Amino acid sequence: MQIGVPKEIKNNEFRVGLTPESVGELVQIGQSVSVETGAGLGIGASDEQYRQAGAQIADTAADIFASADMIIKVKEPQAVERAMIREGQIIYTYLHLAPDPEQTKDLIASKSVCIAYETITDDLGELPLLKPMSQVAGRLAIQVGATALQKTNGGRGTLLGGVPGVAPAKVVIIGGGDVGFNAAQMAVGMQADVTILERSAIVMERLSHYFGARAKVIRSTPAGLAEIIKTADMVVGAVLIPGAAAPKLITQDMLPSMMDGSVLVDVAIDQGGCFETSKATTHAEPTYIIDGVVHYCVANMPGAVARTSTYALNAATIGHAKNIARLGWKEAMRRDPHLLNGLNVCGGKLTYAAVGEALGIETVDPANFL
Repeated sequence: MQIGVPKEIKNNEFRVGLTPESVGELVQIGQSVSVETGAGLGIGASDEQYRQAGAQIADTAADIFASADMIIKVKEPQAVERAMIREGQIIYTYLHLAPDPEQTKDLIASKSVCIAYETITDDLGELPLLKPMSQVAGRLAIQVGATALQKTNGGRGTLLGGVPGVAPAKVVIIGGGDVGFNAAQMAVGMQADVTILERSAIVMERLSHYFGARAKVIRSTPAGLAEIIKTADMVVGAVLIPGAAAPKLITQDMLPSMMDGSVLVDVAIDQGGCFETSKATTHAEPTYIIDGVVHYCVANMPGAVARTSTYALNAATIGHAKNIARLGWKEAMRRDPHLLNGLNVCGGKLTYAAVGEALGIETVDPANFL
């Protein structure tokens, strides 16, 4: 199979679909890989390193899309990229279709085979290709939130850990999954006053056992959330419904009750955001202020730590990539129903029910294509 890796073109996106080491793994099993020139510079990987791993270097993204049977990316195809996708071409990347009707429409029209990292499952019912980026984003959320709290950035001027004689900042984390757990680890490590809101009794017990007295774990309710954000310096939105649009947990009507200069970090922004006032931002202009509350809503947070993110992501994605390349996507999905769960668009049809529900588009059973 001919595999293509274009350079990411989303604003300040420095990750890349394959590392040189991953290229080497694919070449070793007889696959051909083309990488757009400069695609790996954001992680410190030169064209020469990709050549040494066995890749060919292409001059343009157009060359990659014209020749590849499978495109391996990180972020969703941008409009200019979607215009180059061919019928039957495999697109293997994060898609996040639920809040993005234009992308969904274009991918359906392309009649390509679109496999979304974020909906591939495993035997534990988890999302193993989303998990590494959730870990990165959760940890990064506290770093960027702490920066946004600085007075020079519009925040309250509060230090997360405080100092002797001054109380630490109050950090509220909504959701105790991978993002929330990693955010809590970082916030606790920076000596903040941490509260985690969660609905699952099993998750609450696990969090309580892990953090002990270092973080409060409270059952999440609408009334409880509305009350606790009144005194929060930072709120991290860390909720996820796989493949679906994120629920709006903090409404615009609730913002006036929050303190001026407090910070909302919406890690769910890829799925539309879990705050009503969230709108996707970029690393170039990461924040904006509504009703005195600083919003950080960067849609590709892990791109800021591109090298860590790319290597963590490749560790999760390369196995399926090799199986798709060796077996073809149909046989790979016949053998692995978890990979089949990643099929979001195929043959001009939407194949993921949660996306269809979010966008009001009819879906078909992905198994029909096997």
